[in-house]
Amino acid sequence: MTLNQDTFDAVLVIAFGGPEKVEDIRPFLRNVTQGRIPAERLESVARHYELFGGRSPVKEVTLRQAHALKATLKNHGMPLAVYVGMRNWHPLLEDTVQQMSRDGVNRAVGLIMSVYQSRSSWDQYQTDVANAIAKAGVDLSIEYTGPLFDHPGFIEAVSNQVKHCLEQLPAPDRQAAHILFTAHSIPHSDPKVELYAKQVDDSGAFVARKLDHANWQRAYQSRSGRPQDSWLEPDVNDVLRELGVRGVKHVVVVPIGFVSDNIEVLYDLDIEAMETARQAGITLLRAKTASDDQVFVNGLADLVTRVLGRYL
Repeated sequence: MTLNQDTFDAVLVIAFGGPEKVEDIRPFLRNVTQGRIPAERLESVARHYELFGGRSPVKEVTLRQAHALKATLKNHGMPLAVYVGMRNWHPLLEDTVQQMSRDGVNRAVGLIMSVYQSRSSWDQYQTDVANAIAKAGVDLSIEYTGPLFDHPGFIEAVSNQVKHCLEQLPAPDRQAAHILFTAHSIPHSDPKVELYAKQVDDSGAFVARKLDHANWQRAYQSRSGRPQDSWLEPDVNDVLRELGVRGVKHVVVVPIGFVSDNIEVLYDLDIEAMETARQAGITLLRAKTASDDQVFVNGLADLVTRVLGRYL
């Protein structure tokens, strides 16, 4: 592909962000919650971060993804600069768009590192980028890629990780093993909750079909907010308890709603869900996230290329 450099100057990778040290935890959580979460719940989540020294992997992984994406695009004849902007921690979106403007960037492809579309994820990312551009007072336009949930590169990368887990089980037990796909729960009040749930189901179905594995279902994790509010269910821990009662011995839990390890994965799955599975008599294996797997990065590059292709 021959790139029209006058059309797009860069790619903006947009991610959630995460603290890097203990002192960052509460300022970060206040940015995330904006007063919507009770103080006791915020403190409970803060302790989860403290178990990991206050450091979330999100920034490190996102920077690796961006670096790999830049190299992949260059190898395909598209030498675009790739920037990273975070919603809730450094490098903050406002700082990133200011840097882009200083570097002479006028138009960029926006790549949202959120698998599923909802008001609180996909829509909020775009709103935050627009607000950052307005606050910074820069002349920068963003055109967004399509979502990740059904892209073959994403599905293949996830499938490879699930297959790796299944191969760790005794061969006679693999087909009977249960694959449990998880995504972050969202409230039913979100106007796109049905779209979000459908995309979660679609991703799981695509991966299960690729692996030719019939025993699978989806669950949700990491719900927050007020206890009286209705959120997407079932919770991953409830599903594990039910599977234990049914006599299921092996479960592969797949954080398909996340493209990077974060505290929701490291605590809610690797610690909390792992303990639930142990009590239920289940051997639980957790599939890795797509991270900077080259198969996934190739998929990201394809999403960017599709936007560029509209203007060539």
